[in-house]
Amino acid sequence: MTEPEFPPAAEPVAAPPQLDDGTYTAIREPRRRGLALDGTWHQISRKYVASQILQGVIGLVVTAVVMYVVATTTGQWWPWLAGGVVLLGELISLVIVPRQARALGYMLRGDDIVFRRGIMWQRVVAVPYGRMQLIDITHGPLDRLFGVAKLKMVTAAASTGVEIPGLSQKAADALRDTLIEVAETRRTGL
Repeated sequence: MTEPEFPPAAEPVAAPPQLDDGTYTAIREPRRRGLALDGTWHQISRKYVASQILQGVIGLVVTAVVMYVVATTTGQWWPWLAGGVVLLGELISLVIVPRQARALGYMLRGDDIVFRRGIMWQRVVAVPYGRMQLIDITHGPLDRLFGVAKLKMVTAAASTGVEIPGLSQKAADALRDTLIEVAETRRTGL
């Protein structure tokens, strides 16, 4: 059986310098070493963890208040049990947020952008530049307070939409502009 011939890969896209300002310095590599990619991993802002922890603490407080109000007004024991389970889940989420943040990364390659996330359930997605239809930046009130944003790339296939959370606002703007520029040049060949 002969090996298939592929066209030569395009040169990697030049990454704007803003992508690495205030980010983590070393991405957590997956235990599985079979994935070799040609490029440099970029990571998310460290402020993302602070934003997520504050949002989690607010969730803990709201859950505790609701649990207390329901338990005292009904005189039942079950709100304490249900609220305790929810609180335990939220606490576990808060504990693993910093490790999850160090496992998030993206790479600008010649023909696509690769995004990876996950500690136990790892996901690696490659989105071809020429297939991007929409690039959207969103940020909630607490994200704005910490100066972080989420960049979303949408293609025609719904399953390949990729969201990169925790980018600094400058990095999100620079990445959006770079992706739009590269996507326009790649679409002309379709």
